[in-house]
Amino acid sequence: MANIASQEKRIQRSARERLENRRYTSAVKTYFHRLEDAVSAGDADRAEAEHRTLISQIDRAVKRGALHRNSGARKKSRAARIRRG
Repeated sequence: MANIASQEKRIQRSARERLENRRYTSAVKTYFHRLEDAVSAGDADRAEAEHRTLISQIDRAVKRGALHRNSGARKKSRAARIRRG
């Protein structure tokens, strides 16, 4: 464990940031599942809404730095493939 005050603060800050990043990445995964469920149920309107929400979540995660931009682009491409069926 760190003995230096600034290092202890840095450890606490990195833990907070890690949890925030986990919230963003977890939300993206949740919306992927919701999109897959809507597509498999054949509900086109719900699939469209879920896709729009998923893209928004991915863009937000990329903007915040929780996802790399190439990873975000890959996930958006995968979401479009899922939506097409």
